[in-house]
Amino acid sequence: MKQIKISLVAFLVLLGSFARADEGMWFLMFIDRLNQRDMQKLGLQLTAEEIYSINNHSLKDAIVQFNGGCTAEVISKEGLLLTNHHCGYDAIAELSTAENNFLKNGFWAASKKEELKPSSLFVRFFVRMDDVSKRILGKLTPTMTEAEREKAVSQEIALIEKENNEGGKYTVSVRSFFQGNEYYYFVYQDFKDVRLVGTPPENIGKFGGDTDNWEWPRHTGDFSMFRVYTDANGNPAEYSESNIPMKPKQHLTVNIGGVEENDFAMILGYPGRTNRWMPAGGIEQNVKFSYPAWVEGSKTAMDEMKKYMDQSDALNLVYASKYAGIANYWKNRQGMIDALSKFGTAKSKAEQEAKFNKWANKPANKEKYGTVVANINTFYGLTNEKARHDNYLQQLLRTSSYGTISRTLGKQLITYAGADAATQAQMRPDLEGAIKGFFSEMHLPAEKEILRAELALYGTKSTGYAIAPSVVKINGEYEKYVNSLFLLSVFTSEEKLIAFLDLPSEGMISNDPMYILSEDLIVHIGKKSDEITKAENDFKTAFRLLVQGLRDSKLAPIEYPDANSTMRLTYGKVKSLPADKRSDAKANYYTTMDGLIKKYKAGDAEFDLPTKMLELHKKKDYGQYADVKGGYMPVCFLSDNDITGGNSGSPVLNGKGELIGLAFDGNIEAMAGDVIFDPKLQRTINVDIRYVLWIIDKFSGAKHIVDEMDLVK
Repeated sequence: MKQIKISLVAFLVLLGSFARADEGMWFLMFIDRLNQRDMQKLGLQLTAEEIYSINNHSLKDAIVQFNGGCTAEVISKEGLLLTNHHCGYDAIAELSTAENNFLKNGFWAASKKEELKPSSLFVRFFVRMDDVSKRILGKLTPTMTEAEREKAVSQEIALIEKENNEGGKYTVSVRSFFQGNEYYYFVYQDFKDVRLVGTPPENIGKFGGDTDNWEWPRHTGDFSMFRVYTDANGNPAEYSESNIPMKPKQHLTVNIGGVEENDFAMILGYPGRTNRWMPAGGIEQNVKFSYPAWVEGSKTAMDEMKKYMDQSDALNLVYASKYAGIANYWKNRQGMIDALSKFGTAKSKAEQEAKFNKWANKPANKEKYGTVVANINTFYGLTNEKARHDNYLQQLLRTSSYGTISRTLGKQLITYAGADAATQAQMRPDLEGAIKGFFSEMHLPAEKEILRAELALYGTKSTGYAIAPSVVKINGEYEKYVNSLFLLSVFTSEEKLIAFLDLPSEGMISNDPMYILSEDLIVHIGKKSDEITKAENDFKTAFRLLVQGLRDSKLAPIEYPDANSTMRLTYGKVKSLPADKRSDAKANYYTTMDGLIKKYKAGDAEFDLPTKMLELHKKKDYGQYADVKGGYMPVCFLSDNDITGGNSGSPVLNGKGELIGLAFDGNIEAMAGDVIFDPKLQRTINVDIRYVLWIIDKFSGAKHIVDEMDLVK
């Protein structure tokens, strides 16, 4: 226990010494001790208490996790939320129809009564956090196997979560940091009545499409707006017409004074995952085995979807959200391959590990750390081909609506078939809804082509590791097999599935050819040889010891934990990239509407623009949102904040904690940023808040929404 305490103190002291303005995703509870002075030198005018407080309202009370995967911020005293367009994409698509296509044409509620409730959408407010490392690590012993360790940790986590949820009022999550060397718990409060307030049309919110994704200069109005509702007493509640707009503890003030290079920029949000501690072997595996398979599998599905999406607006709506999600990671993974290869990241990590191995094999360290690097490298050597195989198969399971059918709808139907009549009557309405929902989110001809193409890719490219038995039996005749599958399976007919509810039979489902294929694929991807199972167990121990040893030996330049969807703060400056001939501004840290118009291509799916925007620009009708000094209409700007996926929708704040922009992307030159931070190239791409407000007010005619906000210059 004494050693843990000393380690934590050393961690805090080291963080104070090594903290850098551009790099790091920091815990809010340590700002006072670790980052405040550095932040103040850069321009922060707030105290640590004003950013994070348990007892008083603070900035953290205005920041929410949006639907589990993005970030949003409260920007009015009536619970108005701002997030990215791509974060609200699923909800907007769900609420759209071919007749009222909000995704394509945009939407703004003229009053609160017109705000629209998606079927499932929630936001999570951060209440507090605390360190439970000593408590959890105290339950562990060096002789425990990984399975025993995980069991002991899980049991203690369950107790901690129960102790802090106040009878179900809060959601409590205990998370591991530094690869299981530290643990913290986080208390949240969830609100489920969240309604769409407004969204720009897709050719603004997604301007540039896949071509501009991860690129700079950028001209995308990537934002959408929602509102949180509560019961009459301000508590979380399921949707009800009697619910009222939230009265938040804190909301952000919006600053329309503009940004200049070297201005202080701070971002609070929920970064999803970084891998800055990943060993060299893991980076090499991703670059040469995992990511190429991911990229090829994604592109295969995208090509098949696009054939049908281009046929009609209705089909485009069916696949728009799914396609966008696949495309985003497709380009991300290819960018990761290119960036990690270009910068020789695996080589530099291997050099660090060689130094660590030398330290680890000193007499004082050998017993604990001596086999760490060898065990890590053994694991990657054994799993490289499996990683390639798994990524081809994962893309099939991810992109085909039928990939996981055995564990979703199939499992529910088997449970239904085995239940008594009373239970079946209770289950039936939900099952009917699930069946109708399944078929509303897919198009059978498209699904047939996606499954055929993915099976063929998996069956022919996963050559270094044994493929699933059911795919071996296809013997290369993928089209014939899939045609037969769709002809014989009950899962390809809504009518047959509804009829099944009248005469349920467990055997009908468990013997269905689509169910059998799905189950075989899922079982196969989870199988491991005894050799790999042992290597994986040794790897988990070794990776944890590697991180601990790198910190103890001071060989690691990283002094913060990897992101894992917990709230973090990153701070830095508004900062240019090197001059670029594509830039439309005087300095390469911002873009303008002039550059937006230059990209305009009438009728182009990615670069078309609404006629009204062209007219407003021609008249230079920018209202109060034009840049005070230059007179131009700003669109986006760059900062050197350290962010990753999950930060989408995060607020960019000035030194006073006022909203100046909305983070939505990174630049492809620094695509290796989840693994290694490059201060010269790493940038966050942000929508300028003035462009957001101009779209709402001047373009959309929804000034009543702007009037809700507290604006300053």
